[in-house]
Amino acid sequence: MRKINIEAKTTFQFLQVFNGILELTDKEMLILSKFIDLNDSTNLCSQTSKKLVADEVGMQDPNTLNNYVKRLKDKGAIVKTKKGYKLAKLLSKDDTVVIEIST
Repeated sequence: MRKINIEAKTTFQFLQVFNGILELTDKEMLILSKFIDLNDSTNLCSQTSKKLVADEVGMQDPNTLNNYVKRLKDKGAIVKTKKGYKLAKLLSKDDTVVIEIST
């Protein structure tokens, strides 16, 4: 078994590592990285979080982010919960992730 260490200095770089699996656009990765950096573990995409992320990415209306939230959910990057949204387990920095590639 080969082991490859990948250094990701930013959340965006961390997401790029998994993008072959998730197939996110650069804009989706940027928005998701901003949500993650806010570190709201109760509801990743709360109204407050959407307002802050919209400001950071230069969107006038935070509700525009609802389109991105839906796409992120559909692609498996975030998961709907009773309290809102949380990051998919695959993207949790607290867990060890092992990716096996079969040929």
